[in-house]
Amino acid sequence: MVSIDEVAKLAGVSTATVSRALSGRGHVSDGARERVRSAAESLGYVVSSRASSLASGRTQNIGVIVPFLDRWFFSTVLSGATSALMRAGYDVTLYNITADAAVRREVFSTFLRRQRVDAVIAVAIELDDDETAQLLDLGLPVIGIGGPNPRLNTLTVDDTALARLATEHLIGLGHRDIAHIGANPEFDIDFHVPTRRRLGFERALADAGITAKHTFLEPADFTVDGGFRAAKQLLGRPGPRPTAIFAASDEMAVGALLAARDLGFRVPQDLSIVGIDGHELGEFFQLTTVDQFPLAQGERAARAILAQLEDDPDAAVAADLPYELIVRGTTARA
Repeated sequence: MVSIDEVAKLAGVSTATVSRALSGRGHVSDGARERVRSAAESLGYVVSSRASSLASGRTQNIGVIVPFLDRWFFSTVLSGATSALMRAGYDVTLYNITADAAVRREVFSTFLRRQRVDAVIAVAIELDDDETAQLLDLGLPVIGIGGPNPRLNTLTVDDTALARLATEHLIGLGHRDIAHIGANPEFDIDFHVPTRRRLGFERALADAGITAKHTFLEPADFTVDGGFRAAKQLLGRPGPRPTAIFAASDEMAVGALLAARDLGFRVPQDLSIVGIDGHELGEFFQLTTVDQFPLAQGERAARAILAQLEDDPDAAVAADLPYELIVRGTTARA
């Protein structure tokens, strides 16, 4: 195994300089840093995480808490965060919060207290007072993504505003018979995203003097299949049919698009459809959406946590995350 002494000898510097150059801590000239990097690479030298931890008091590891691993949105935020952290030389430990309350308690009471992480990123997890207190007791930097938490640095998403923008786009095109595909109650959990998006939908209608029709509200489960089944109900039952559908996620919007085509509706000539999220499938299906840039959310959270670890005086975070209406081919004038 290659030692730090061999790297120092090849680079023509001291072992202390090698340590500073490879850890990124302490001043090292650009020339010396490049010689160390080149020597380490040529010798195949990798800094021992255990030795680095003993020397710095850090693990070079960030804990990331997520509610789901099999949902596109969460995996995309996670991808953005982990890519940025790994580029900065950090490992990532993933904590998947399940529906099992005992497992969730164990994450906060035991796993995060093993001193194996330097900081924590919580993705779309609504933390109760006890969980928030346990995180703060760790004495580590913490960043939340999602709804607000007054006791933590958070990057917040205004889901009501996102839904309002999507609905206002349809209203601006002259649609008044607008349906909404939302979520079943069991999916209305952390930060009540489905409820907030339905609220934005209803407020946009009310502001335009449009009464929301109960028969135009259909629950689903934030999946393509759920959106497909919900749209089949909206478009296949007897009685008045909507001229537009606002789906509370892009995956449900794609499902609605497939259902409409299956039933013989032309999109957007007979039916306009808009979603929320900025799903990678959106461009393929030419889906009009409100993009909330989930990949960038993860990258931004990673940058914020790294800034706090480096004691950046401007590292405090309390910001609204950006979003943008992307108009494509699934919406048209009524």
